[in-house]
Amino acid sequence: MRDACFWAMGPLATAALFLSACSPSQHDNSAPANHAANAEATDFANRMAGAEQPVPAGKPFAVSEKTDLLEFVYDYPGQVAAVPALVSKLGKAMTEAKENALKMAREDQKSAKESGYPFRKHSLETHWAVAADTPRLLALKSETYIFTGGAHGMTGYDSLLWDRRMKRETSLAVMMTSPEAFASAIHDGFCKELDRQRAEKRGAPVVRGDDDFTKCIDPMKEVLVLTSKDGKLIDGVTVIVGPYSAGPYAEGSYNVALPVDGAIRDAIKTEYQDAFIAA
Repeated sequence: MRDACFWAMGPLATAALFLSACSPSQHDNSAPANHAANAEATDFANRMAGAEQPVPAGKPFAVSEKTDLLEFVYDYPGQVAAVPALVSKLGKAMTEAKENALKMAREDQKSAKESGYPFRKHSLETHWAVAADTPRLLALKSETYIFTGGAHGMTGYDSLLWDRRMKRETSLAVMMTSPEAFASAIHDGFCKELDRQRAEKRGAPVVRGDDDFTKCIDPMKEVLVLTSKDGKLIDGVTVIVGPYSAGPYAEGSYNVALPVDGAIRDAIKTEYQDAFIAA
């Protein structure tokens, strides 16, 4: 019966027929069978209608090596492994980062020996994570910790955006109507939330001054990451502010999450707005 249904009509008509006549009988009381059949029918109908489909994740990647010179860690999630171009990009970045870190550690070890003081092993750790995994966009964020023998290490951040429809890397900057328009759309919300988090960490309201630890900093100079709660559409933008940018080292980093509203969506080019939630 199912084969007959497939060949009877064109694609869209076939989808409709598959959902009705080709689905299990109403007298089939097997709940698991009905659930599986319905899921199969829905997936088929979506594919026939041209809907964007989720991309299956690959196998997560992780490297962890310890030597007398360097402790090196690099990892990324399965969503990256499913995109060869991203695997190549991050693989090259990992190799270059490790080579540079080893070179610096060797030079530091040599200098320590010549000066008669103990060498402190270096560390370099980079962890990539998914911030948004939607049919249109895969948004990633990274956190990198570097220690080179000083009083303490430093943490840095980065972001990466993959356009699944266009099958290429892109960026939030490319999606903006203009940097000025986007900056205007997020400025007030960012400043308000940053000060709220500052006050929470400091135990007192922020009093405006001339230094970056009290005034509102420029969010466009920080790392911007697109986020999604439901995996369907982009519904938020997180501004990641590293140590020393908005407060002393002891306060650590700030993650200022902003929901996508009408102003933010309007600051996105028309051809990308369908990837963002409608405010």
